[in-house]
This record gives sequence, structure tokens and C-alpha cells, in this order.
Amino acid sequence: MSEAPEVLAVVDDAELNNSGSGGGWKDFVAGSLAGAAQVAVGHPLDTIKVRMQIEKAGMFQGPIDCLLKTVKNEGVLGLYKGMASPLVGIAAVNSLLFWAYSYGKTLQTGSSDVTPTLGQIAVAGAGAGIVNSVLASPVELLKVRLQVQYNTASEFNTAFRGPIPLARHLIQQFGARGIAWGFWATVAREIPAYAAFYAGFEFTKRRFADALANGDANKLGTLPLMLSGSAGGVSLWMVSYPLDVIKSRVQNGKAPPKGFGYIAATAREIAAEQGIKGFFRGFSPTVIRSIPAAGVTFATYELVMRALDGNAK
Repeated sequence: MSEAPEVLAVVDDAELNNSGSGGGWKDFVAGSLAGAAQVAVGHPLDTIKVRMQIEKAGMFQGPIDCLLKTVKNEGVLGLYKGMASPLVGIAAVNSLLFWAYSYGKTLQTGSSDVTPTLGQIAVAGAGAGIVNSVLASPVELLKVRLQVQYNTASEFNTAFRGPIPLARHLIQQFGARGIAWGFWATVAREIPAYAAFYAGFEFTKRRFADALANGDANKLGTLPLMLSGSAGGVSLWMVSYPLDVIKSRVQNGKAPPKGFGYIAATAREIAAEQGIKGFFRGFSPTVIRSIPAAGVTFATYELVMRALDGNAK
């Protein structure tokens, strides 16, 4: 990106609170619905991604082998393990994410009516990623640990039935650290991930607006919005995937790590075991998943915001 973030403007609190897109209740509503759509579309491939990331080399020959073995040994429902955690938590996670992103843009531009540069978009996205980690880390911890429960369909009752029993177990065993497991690894991933996520989306949306709507992004239809969202999703994983592998490995460990050094230690462990390829295991299903999942996420968010803005007028 050639555009650099500009100096933060001083903004009146009342203006931020009253802004239609400066981090208000509409962002919470639109973000919640967008998150639910994302989970519904992308969870099966997310399960494949997590299993490929965590398991040692040799257990699966590739994403297709992982898919077939999961369905064979655990049934189709095996692909939906851990879905309850993001489905319930994603409403809070995405609403917080989109709210923080909108607030971050307004902090930099001084008004929600001012179009931010792509640099400012990236800064707002990175800041939103930091804020988002507070909720995303425990939600993903529960999701990851549920997704790698390897049991057959007949043995399903012997495993954790959902995020609440698992959360209770982790807290009883490790205290507060049990639910904050991998927090700093999540922060490390979220900063570049959401800088690229929002910048990729905005860049593509603006190109579509110039080509199809005389520069007015509000006139874009569902398909251009979905394609723009897909571009954001692919951008997210292109810059953050190795950090996501590290986070998944950390959150599926035997005990919560202490300090900050565990991120580098886990990276060295992966490199020693599998080389550079270890940081990209499960990359292909992740990118494939991001195309419809991120497309649906952004299209839902944009369309819901338009509807809410229209009803408010």
C-alpha cells in the first residue's frame, strides 16, 4: 500500500457516539449477523484446517484425506465439531470487531462522513484485531480443542459435548489461565490479519465502485460486495497463516503457556518437526473456505448497514 496513515484527528465524543458508522449499535447488529453467516458457510473447512495444522506430519496425506477420514470415522457431524463455540461467540466477536474497526476509522478521519485512506483502513483494522482478541481468543480456544476430539460417532458421548463443559473443565484445571490460553498468540495473528482483511476488502470494493457505480460504493450489488469480501479474506490468510498455525498449536497444548516467549518457541518447534511446510499445513482449505465465508461476511455486513441506515432516515 502506498498510502500512509494520517495523523489522528481530535474528535468530539458526542460525534463518535452519534455517528451512523463510527462504532455505534448498527455495527454490533450488522457484525453479529455477518458473523453467523460466516460460521454457517465456513465451519466444515475450518475443521479440516485446524486438524491439518495441529496433527503431526503423516497422519493426513492432505486436506482431501483429512476430509475423508473425518467423515469415515466420525460421520458428517465430525466436520461440525466445535461449531457451537463460534456460532454463539461469533456474534459478540464480529460485532466487537466491526465496531472497533468503525470507531478506529472515525478516530483517524475526525468524522464518519470522511472517506479514509487505505493506510487508515489498515490501521483501523489492526486496532480492531487487538480489541477483538479479548473475545476471539477464548472462543477459538474452545473451538480448536473441540475440533480435534478424535472419536467415532458411537463414542461421541465420551467427549466434551460442547464449549460450556470444556470451558468449565479448563477453568477447574488451570484457573483463569485456562480460558486465556494462547491470548498473545491470538493478538500476534490478529494485528496483520485484520489490517489486510479490511484493506483488501476496501481496495477491491473501491475498484468495483469505480468500474460499475461511478465511484459510489453504496450502489454496488451483492456480487461485487461478495467478491470484495473474498479478496479481504484471501488477503487475511496470505499475511497471517503461519501465525494462525502457531496459535492453533499453542491452544491445543497440554498446559497454558506463560509469558510471551512461547510464540517463538512454538515456531521453532514447528520448524524443527516439519520445516517451512509446517507453517502452511491446511493452507489450501483455508483459502478456499475464505472465499465464500469472507464474501458472505462482508456482503451481509454492508447490506445490513444499508438497511439500518435507510430505516434511520
